[in-house]
Amino acid sequence: MNNYCLVCDSHLKRDLTWTTLIFPTIHSPICTSCKAKLQLITGERCRICSRSLDTLNKTFIKNDVCMDCVRWEQDPQWANTLKQNISMYHYNEFLKDVMALLKFRGDYQIAEIFAQTLAKELKKLQFDWVVTIPLSTERLQERGFNQTEALAQMAGQETKDCLKRIHSEKQSKKSRGERLRQKQIFQFQGNREEIKERNIVLLDDIYTTGTTLRQAAKVLKAAGAKDIQAITMARG
Repeated sequence: MNNYCLVCDSHLKRDLTWTTLIFPTIHSPICTSCKAKLQLITGERCRICSRSLDTLNKTFIKNDVCMDCVRWEQDPQWANTLKQNISMYHYNEFLKDVMALLKFRGDYQIAEIFAQTLAKELKKLQFDWVVTIPLSTERLQERGFNQTEALAQMAGQETKDCLKRIHSEKQSKKSRGERLRQKQIFQFQGNREEIKERNIVLLDDIYTTGTTLRQAAKVLKAAGAKDIQAITMARG
């Protein structure tokens, strides 16, 4: 058992009683101070992308969908590609730092922070496969592991490896416009007979413009998948 916060390294106080000995509880891998900085998305949100609607001007909302998603759905190239994305947390400065520890500094254990919440969200959905957004071969060699695979494993979820990513510039270095204009970056790999009529959950770390998830969903649908949903740790 880790007795130190995975983020700030402060000592974690564990109350040891007869009750906790007989009925072990799952302890948070981060301290209460760090946990308080993780902001769950609550209240009214976009039905498709999970964007918080509470602070949006009403002119940017149509029914229960934000205008970004309205535009996606009005584009015949992308309409009905992604059924919905469920983001768990707001992408605040604290979460940016946490994600940097996971993605760019190679701290695999950081994925444990999201494991319980991710497992709960997955239980709410009906699906056949979980497919993680892959890294390119070059990026995987650079980082040593795929952060979305780490998230799935920490949540006890098996995944299907049926997407291949074409190497491109890091998403974090691209502007919003560049992300929206990017060419298809995924290819299907695997048995097309197996994927037919499968309901799939895509797993990624951050939803920013929705381009990456929709490109992945489009490839999977073209291969024969039925409905595509997604879960992301944060909504940027």
